[in-house]
Amino acid sequence: MPGAYTSRVRELASDHPEGVTLSVRVKPRSSKSRVLGVREGALEVAVAAPPVDGAANLELSRTLADHFGLSRGQVRILTGETGKHKTVRLLGLRLTQIAPKLVEFRR
Repeated sequence: MPGAYTSRVRELASDHPEGVTLSVRVKPRSSKSRVLGVREGALEVAVAAPPVDGAANLELSRTLADHFGLSRGQVRILTGETGKHKTVRLLGLRLTQIAPKLVEFRR
């Protein structure tokens, strides 16, 4: 990974033996589910679902899986199930694989 953005990427993501651990900030009830970009040390993700009965978490998993080319089962919410700030693990990936998809959104 080129050194120019290594430290910025490591602010929000790190390698783990099972995959990549990522800080995420969720914006529920958005008009469209999509990855918005990196803001304040977290990947900001808009989800169309409301934060009711796990619907927003399910939509977050789908959105991240689509963005990173994974199956939904490869996205695990580790912490923050009931809040906007979450820690997510992307199973089977390395930080070097996802870094370009994180850097393209730097604001």
